[in-house]
Amino acid sequence: MNSPTSNQLRHWDRTLVWHAFTQMADYEPLILERGDGCHVFDIDGRRYLDATSSLWCNVHGHRHPRIDAAIREQLDRTAHVSNLGTSNPTTIRLAKRLVDIAPPGLGHVFFSDNGATAVEVALKMAFQYWRQCREPKPDKTCYVAMGEAYHGDTLGAVSVGGMAQFHDTFRPLLFETLRVPVPDAYRLPPGVQKSELLAHSLAALESILVEHHARIAALVIEPLVQAAAGVIVHPAGYLRGVRELTRKYNVLLIADEVAVGFGRTGKMFACEHEGVTPDLLCIAKGLTGGYLPMAATLTTDEIWNAFLGDSSSGRTFYHGHTYGGNPLGAAAAMATLDVFEEERTLEQLPAKIARLGEILERLSQRSHVGHVRQCGLIAAVELVRDRPTREPYAPADLMGRKVCNAALQRGVLLRPLGDVIVIWPPLAISLVQLDEIAQAVECGIIELTDEA
Repeated sequence: MNSPTSNQLRHWDRTLVWHAFTQMADYEPLILERGDGCHVFDIDGRRYLDATSSLWCNVHGHRHPRIDAAIREQLDRTAHVSNLGTSNPTTIRLAKRLVDIAPPGLGHVFFSDNGATAVEVALKMAFQYWRQCREPKPDKTCYVAMGEAYHGDTLGAVSVGGMAQFHDTFRPLLFETLRVPVPDAYRLPPGVQKSELLAHSLAALESILVEHHARIAALVIEPLVQAAAGVIVHPAGYLRGVRELTRKYNVLLIADEVAVGFGRTGKMFACEHEGVTPDLLCIAKGLTGGYLPMAATLTTDEIWNAFLGDSSSGRTFYHGHTYGGNPLGAAAAMATLDVFEEERTLEQLPAKIARLGEILERLSQRSHVGHVRQCGLIAAVELVRDRPTREPYAPADLMGRKVCNAALQRGVLLRPLGDVIVIWPPLAISLVQLDEIAQAVECGIIELTDEA
């Protein structure tokens, strides 16, 4: 078969491939065929700075020689081994490595294949735990999650999600979740000052726990940052307060670090910033450096022990994924962790985080930028029609998409969340490349708002 032309590929992509979170009626293909460092290249040879980390998962850049070599080496042994009753050395070594670097007390690893499945595993483990623990509490059947939460697209993950545009269609299929108001410093609750937000938010959570704790299995939270909600950064101390309240009211804590883990916030795990160990920790995305689908749910001895018993006990966790613990993914993950150590990735971040802060400060002066926010190497620039009143653009204006398209013409690949421009580069980004991203975003804002 002859190689298809670029136009054929675009036609097939537009008519055969059903893209995620994409309205196919107005989809315009951007087909990327290779990457190198922090850049990706399309089929016509155009180069773009990957300011999205390929949907928030790339860590050390594309085609990192250390990770490439590890995958090739694993291919010479085996590409796949089922973890349903069998194992392989690479995955075992990765489990030990993850336990060693995770928040203390998380001593057991269940592998799956993406962030939603890691959350699904945690939800089911929490539910089953309360039926099998030393003092069973079978009435614990519902969950608590944040307003505007996003935890993935399987039905369990959607049930704890709180984004109406993604989830309302599926409402009849979902289980009960109690919703906690988002601690959002940009959109404060009526009558609440910014200095009062932390106490107000924790009080709102405690009121729910006081009333419903006897039937709550677990609380699910993205530590520090609600990513898909528009990069909402929680006030300092909120995560620690949530942990203390869940302990007080005997509710498990599930930390979804799928997006914010692996150095993204400046530490390996976001929970480390506030000295928190959750009962279940969900990781994916950066686990393999953005190379291969792999996820994991880490948990404590207390939960692990509740599932132990003889074969007739009914305590087994009957859940699994064909590619859970895949050796190729495990090899990529091991190499990713090696690169963190060898290149001292975390030690390089403060200068980059500071530069990103300077960039946001400059962008915040634009009259159509309502708010900027940052946590580590995660940043958001929220566009508004009128800054004093915080009046948003009409959804039909597609302002966020238009600014990102303007940046694309300048060689920077971004993806908006509505009218929030998300800057989420690989941790390997250079200071010069951060400046390139800033210039493309600023030029796009000026161009689309006629702001000189």
